Amino acid sequence: MDNRLLFSPIAIGGCELKNRIAMAPMHMGMGTFDGTITPKMADYYLARAKGGTGLIIMEITRINDKTGATAFAQPGLSHDYQIGPLREFCEKIHKYGSKLFVQLHHPGRQNIGLMVGTIPICISLSKSLENFTRLLYKLAPTVGKKLIEKQWLPAAVAPSKVEPSYFTGGKIRALSLKEVEQIITQFVDGAERAQKAGCDGIVLHAAHGYLIQQFLSPNTNHREDEYGGEALENRMRFLINIIKGIRKRCRDFPIIVRLSVDECYDQIGEPNKGYGLEEGVEMAVALEAAGIDAIDVSCAAYDTFNYWLEPGSFEPGWRAYMAKAVKERVKIPVIAANLIRSVAQAEEQLINGTQDILSLGRPHIADPKWTKKVYSAQEHTVKRCINCLFCFETMQHNAYQGKSGRCAINPFVGREKHKLIINGAGRKVVIIGAGPAGLMAAEILARRGFRVVVYEKRNRVGGQVSIAANSPEKSKLAWCIDDLKFAAEKKGVKFILNKSCTASEVDDQRPYAVIVATGSEPIIPDVEGITHMSVCTAHDVYQSRVYFVKKSIAVIGSGLTGLETAYLLAKMDNAITVVEKADTIAAGVWMQHVDDVLPKLKAKNAVFLTGKSLSAVDDTGVVLEDSKTHQKMHLDVDNVVLAIGMRPESSLFQQLRGRNANVFLIGDALKPGRIGNATEDAFKVAFNLGLDQNPELKLTDD
Repeated sequence: MDNRLLFSPIAIGGCELKNRIAMAPMHMGMGTFDGTITPKMADYYLARAKGGTGLIIMEITRINDKTGATAFAQPGLSHDYQIGPLREFCEKIHKYGSKLFVQLHHPGRQNIGLMVGTIPICISLSKSLENFTRLLYKLAPTVGKKLIEKQWLPAAVAPSKVEPSYFTGGKIRALSLKEVEQIITQFVDGAERAQKAGCDGIVLHAAHGYLIQQFLSPNTNHREDEYGGEALENRMRFLINIIKGIRKRCRDFPIIVRLSVDECYDQIGEPNKGYGLEEGVEMAVALEAAGIDAIDVSCAAYDTFNYWLEPGSFEPGWRAYMAKAVKERVKIPVIAANLIRSVAQAEEQLINGTQDILSLGRPHIADPKWTKKVYSAQEHTVKRCINCLFCFETMQHNAYQGKSGRCAINPFVGREKHKLIINGAGRKVVIIGAGPAGLMAAEILARRGFRVVVYEKRNRVGGQVSIAANSPEKSKLAWCIDDLKFAAEKKGVKFILNKSCTASEVDDQRPYAVIVATGSEPIIPDVEGITHMSVCTAHDVYQSRVYFVKKSIAVIGSGLTGLETAYLLAKMDNAITVVEKADTIAAGVWMQHVDDVLPKLKAKNAVFLTGKSLSAVDDTGVVLEDSKTHQKMHLDVDNVVLAIGMRPESSLFQQLRGRNANVFLIGDALKPGRIGNATEDAFKVAFNLGLDQNPELKLTDD
């Protein structure tokens, strides 16, 4: 394909970009209390600049420490002392021909009470108490959670006293008029600091339900002064006054507004809430008239989470119509993400006038060299984002432990400073199992110069992932298998399929190291009748070993596998009952996955039984036992599908232990989990192999 338009220059105000590829702003938790640029954060962004990206848009950057700090590790432009480190960072970005815009941000009601007023205290205590940071991250996951549960925390702020954010909960209070005007000034101050630091422009975050968008939305702005009311002009006044203040103070300093043009409440069955695309387009027109230089079109808020940070079931480009609607009404450049997952899609959306600049968020996490690879006609080597949400989930989970977010297919995220030690010297490594763990280990070891042979008992690579990817809504998972295998083969890895190795066969090869990645198997409970012909596993369903139409089916287990299997069966006109031992459905499953599949199941009239465990199977159905009262009930169903978890398959590892000094167990064979857990295990083992004599070179948790 001719990709010339991708690599044609374009200007945002007085700032010219070398190409039309932007790195979307995504907080990954690599900062520090005082908001200065850390070496780890700098390395992360510099890797993307080296990768050829024309525009780097830095993550959420606070302008207010008291009510506007949303994370311990968030960058800031709330103080002059932050200018110097940002200037040094900006100069490094410029060396690679990239431009740097900083995204100014205030969370409003989407903050959690734990963060309100906390950052100034943390900054002070970290300077006076040597072990404060370590102590904070030790206590925050437990004490912080308890404080949140009990609501023993200050209120987050919003334009009005409204319902809490779906994602963060907590208490909400309305900003006073004085506070509103103070925050306007703080946004202007932040822009001036960015300009003094040598940045190329700023982005005002008016999307995803943060404070500026809260002023725009009739759902969260019930003010009765000049900053609220029914009139759009009043609801926009907060944002317009910020723009006016920046123009007065910073003159022609480029301004982008990242705008949710549709809150997407209709997508979750609440059509009369918030605002829709028609009003969002009018906002974009008004912003152009106010003098901004480009608009970054996004959508939704935390209440409608999956419509701005999509899980795997969403089709690439599904929201392109929103950017196109704005593009048809404004003359300034339009930036948009639009869930771009291929070069062909990217070029097409430029050619057909959907947008002027491509905003690649998660694709830049997955592969920092995306731009360089495409420019050099090596797009087939790009590691594709699979929309698994591991990056966001781990960022949120690690935020209160002093760690950063991870990527399921790029374990170098947050470790950009680490370089592979090329000391394999052709030594042979045998890997048993070609799931994501085995594939990741194979690629890394081959890059390090080891001679790698991978044995796989099935006729194809991929393990459990290749099974799950058989579902149309999970098909993107197969991308990571294809990409990992391609990268490994490119480095000379040899794959032997349809081969199960015994311990003696492994020994006969005299390998330097053996990595066992034999995966896991479905748990089969020891209950009466479990071998009945009506019983199968979720894996049997995904592998088409069984096929049900218009049957009544009990799906035992409501983890992610259980819910997704239930939905797959529901689409085949089966009547579904999901049985869960715990008191709640999908306990422990990341909420975005639950929000994605649960409404679809409910729309198919699925029935959910909680607090019930499988006690027996008979000719007419199943016997369930109440987890508390132990009373039993009979459920009449035609078939039973087990989805109660996986158990490690590590028997080969147990046989090999002690027979070779370098035998390692990784992935589901060690502990069943997500793709990201498997690849993380593999990466650590493969990175560190052969470095025992050089511990200073070994990878450690950071």
